Amino acid sequence: MTYINGALAPVPTESQDDYLHHVTQLWQMFRKHGALRMVDCWGVDLPKGKQTDFQGAVDAAAHETVTFSWIEWPDRATADACWHKLPGDPDMQKLSAMPFDGSRMIAGGFEPILTSGTDAPTDYVQGFVAAVPADRREDYLAMAHEGWQMFQRLGALGSVECWGQDVPHGKRTDFYRATHAKEGEVIVFSWVQWPDRATCDAAFRTMHEEAQGKPMPEMPFDGMRMFWGGFRTAFDSAAEG
Repeated sequence: MTYINGALAPVPTESQDDYLHHVTQLWQMFRKHGALRMVDCWGVDLPKGKQTDFQGAVDAAAHETVTFSWIEWPDRATADACWHKLPGDPDMQKLSAMPFDGSRMIAGGFEPILTSGTDAPTDYVQGFVAAVPADRREDYLAMAHEGWQMFQRLGALGSVECWGQDVPHGKRTDFYRATHAKEGEVIVFSWVQWPDRATCDAAFRTMHEEAQGKPMPEMPFDGMRMFWGGFRTAFDSAAEG
């Protein structure tokens, strides 16, 4: 079963080119150690939330843009072996300087529990992060499946839902702080792929119109602590050849 390392980072907006150069170098190392794919997305539509949001997740400043990225591995063992070997890898010394504050980056390891549609490279990605009670996993899966049916009807191309397996606590930022997670809750890291932002925006306008006058469906987690946003795909190793 594949395994996902998901991450969020605050990057100075003016350093986008330096960041993409750094990402390209990282991909060469990860690929050498067995990674299947790496995707990095640049925030373009990140709404401010009342309780949680992408900016708060990484303590982003006004001059910073939040990125949403993932690395796909054949399994967790391959990912863990890579992270163990990296400190001694000579190529680590050749990396360009990290163009952002790594102490505010948050990351974790996740098990894909629902993959729908295509995973082909796309121009626009919606990222979602939530904290779900561990004993509501099946309920969450059922909700995610229904959600995909709606997204697909409105033009989405693919979707992946990932359940936290190795999500560390950080000294300054982490996924638990980002979602105000409570004891017994698991971090979910997910994304929906769209052909472009226009299709995504139109879909959400339609969803809002269709929901008017209808009761809100019961959710198997606290939706007020979930946060989401739109990202432009800046790097996708599957599109690089």
